[in-house]
Amino acid sequence: MKILFILCLSLLFVNPALAVAPAGSGHKDRSNLQITIKSDELVTDNKGRTAVFTGKVIAKQGDIVIYADKVTINYGTKKEEVERIETEGNVRIIQENRTGMADRANYYSKEGRITLTGNPKLMQGGDTLTGENITYFLDEDRSIVTSGTNKRVEAVIQPPARKGNAAPASR
Repeated sequence: MKILFILCLSLLFVNPALAVAPAGSGHKDRSNLQITIKSDELVTDNKGRTAVFTGKVIAKQGDIVIYADKVTINYGTKKEEVERIETEGNVRIIQENRTGMADRANYYSKEGRITLTGNPKLMQGGDTLTGENITYFLDEDRSIVTSGTNKRVEAVIQPPARKGNAAPASR
């Protein structure tokens, strides 16, 4: 059984950027923003309400950029409503100074939520989070990381003086 780990209060003191946002804080509803997608191929299915982009896909919506081998857009009951964006293969999602990487990811623009699975890793500055699954909330500075049967949650938090430095100073 997977155990749910939530970044705890101790992270607040070490890295405020990874802290849980105050209750009631909102998120941007990006679902009404234009999505621009570039790929090698596009297959649409109006009946199934999907559009599948393959080959070096780059998708942009607001301040989010998604890179993947395959991106599937799932439309709601109205063709213009994007319900969910599913990504597969070499997934990299960038928002400002935060980067999520995984084998697969689901992006829910209306909720401002991304779920990473398959060797997920979330990086911000010099800090990293890994686990079985990572869900992060784009505008709330909040993450939920779960472990699996063979993979525990791991957080690597750099001291403030080393943030952004790739290697320690030599003597």
